[in-house]
Amino acid sequence: MDKNQATGLFLISALLLAYLFFFAPKAPKDKPAAKPTTTAAAAPSATPAVAAPLDSATAARTLGTFATAAQGTAQQVQLKNDKLTVTFSTKGGRIEAVRLNDYKTFFGQPFDLIDSQSAQLDTRFRTTDGRTVKLSDLYFQPAGGAQPIAEGEQKGQRLTFAAEVAGGRIEQVYTLLDNSFQLGYNLRFTGLNNVLAQEPLTFTFLDRVRQTEQDRTQNRNHSTINHYLASGDRGEIAEASEKPEEVKVTEPLKWAAHKHDFFVAGIIAEHQFSNGQFNSTITNEDPTFIKTLTSTLTIPATDVQQGKASFRFYFGPNSFNILKDVAPEFDRNVYLGWGLFRWINRFVVIPVFHFLEQFISSYGIIIALLVVLIKLVTWPLTYKTYVSQARMKVLKPELDQIKEKYGDDQAKVQSETMKLYSSMGVSPLSGCVPTLLTLPILFAMFSFFPNSIELRQEPFLWAKDLSSYDVFIKLPFAIKWYGDHVSMFTLLMTASTLLMTWQSNQLNTAMQGPMKFYSYLMPLIFLFVLNSYASGLTWYYFVSNVITFAQQFITRRFVDDTKLRAQLEANKIKNKDKKPSGFQARLAEAMKAAQEREAEAKKQGQPKPKGSK
Repeated sequence: MDKNQATGLFLISALLLAYLFFFAPKAPKDKPAAKPTTTAAAAPSATPAVAAPLDSATAARTLGTFATAAQGTAQQVQLKNDKLTVTFSTKGGRIEAVRLNDYKTFFGQPFDLIDSQSAQLDTRFRTTDGRTVKLSDLYFQPAGGAQPIAEGEQKGQRLTFAAEVAGGRIEQVYTLLDNSFQLGYNLRFTGLNNVLAQEPLTFTFLDRVRQTEQDRTQNRNHSTINHYLASGDRGEIAEASEKPEEVKVTEPLKWAAHKHDFFVAGIIAEHQFSNGQFNSTITNEDPTFIKTLTSTLTIPATDVQQGKASFRFYFGPNSFNILKDVAPEFDRNVYLGWGLFRWINRFVVIPVFHFLEQFISSYGIIIALLVVLIKLVTWPLTYKTYVSQARMKVLKPELDQIKEKYGDDQAKVQSETMKLYSSMGVSPLSGCVPTLLTLPILFAMFSFFPNSIELRQEPFLWAKDLSSYDVFIKLPFAIKWYGDHVSMFTLLMTASTLLMTWQSNQLNTAMQGPMKFYSYLMPLIFLFVLNSYASGLTWYYFVSNVITFAQQFITRRFVDDTKLRAQLEANKIKNKDKKPSGFQARLAEAMKAAQEREAEAKKQGQPKPKGSK
């Protein structure tokens, strides 16, 4: 590793740290039932919700003609298939809780994506006499109970909530198909044109996110609201912001999604929402919740009156292969990096990953095989890097002579070094460029591992969850910038990187001074940066280093220093009268100009001879 290579690797490490700063942004899963089934049943909770109806006078004053539906007792009703258990309340006819049947929290509890304490979904509308009425003010009847349905080859059940009010009817219909994470929803007002103001209805989703993963900070920073406009543009709230965030959208939207790290609670309009507003705040007062997300969406009144207010809720895993079929761009809820990095993850890493998991159950082994495949594909670049290092090693006697001849005149040393490279046909960047070409793959991995639900709660060796950090030793105190635990995969990664750096410096004894120090400093910096990162990534990085050692060992058998020397001598004869061109010529001109400026500066700084005027 010469000075140019070391500079390049230092810049690569700096870019990697910047990427982490700006863009960074298990117990086995329960097995699903062998045969999907959908059921509906009354589901009284352990502490039944007792309605607190308004008295007649208050109801009449606040709700007007809708007061007749303000009396009743809240009951719970469920729709259930093999993937979801959705609990509704007859008070408002709304979703009260959603349980994902195949998943559990990191702490071993049933996974409730939302519940009555953490979330509230409601819709409000205006009346012609100026009142604001919320559906949660009214009591609905589950008309006819749950009804079995068949839509093509798909089967499921449908639940209808109805409220006879103000001489008309409000109807909410929910449809849950077998083997689905989506819940159909239709809202319709019939016979209420005279009392319903011709103003948009407002749907609100208040969502206080609970900690469900090991890493509270990652769980919070990966929770956000994404949305998609009817025009095809996407938007989001900054994930890791520590201050309240607000986004207002004044044009029609197709969907909005609350992303809870590895899971999504979203609503998709079959037509569109008129506009929306999204808010996010960090929750510090109550340790039960880590962030509060709020979506406010407007529904055209004509859609409700004409029966066109149809939506779909998605309650399920943040899995790319599932989300891509939910709605346009809905798979963007899975963060796979931006630009080229997302392309690599989507079309290379994910397909290979899912192909391997068909045959291998251990995700740690799948990651190791993924490294092997990537290393095989990039081996030509690795080989070229090693050959470049070997050439520098062969040229060491000449480089030492240049340093001895010109001493502290660094400009002259660099100029003569470039002349030597040019005469020998050696490019100072030939070892750095291959490393730069493999950098997009590394960046893609930094996005893939902490966002891949496939790794969530998947154990390997001592790691309980490959999507989060591994805890080999739990410290009784926290170390600033490091944390309160020791990640063994990170230690192995750091040790192997330091060993590789030492080996590289042994091959290149010209590496001296600050650059040699920086070559050892960067792995130590990553020891702190990656200690709380996904253990799948640090395991990947460690395996990558081990395979690199193996590649270098094999490559040495194909690289003969004597033959390299003969080739360089042949190049020297061939290039004897050849002028430098391209990058080397420009670099030589720049060095020559620097030498001239340095000489001029020295000349101007010399004292004038005695007796001169």
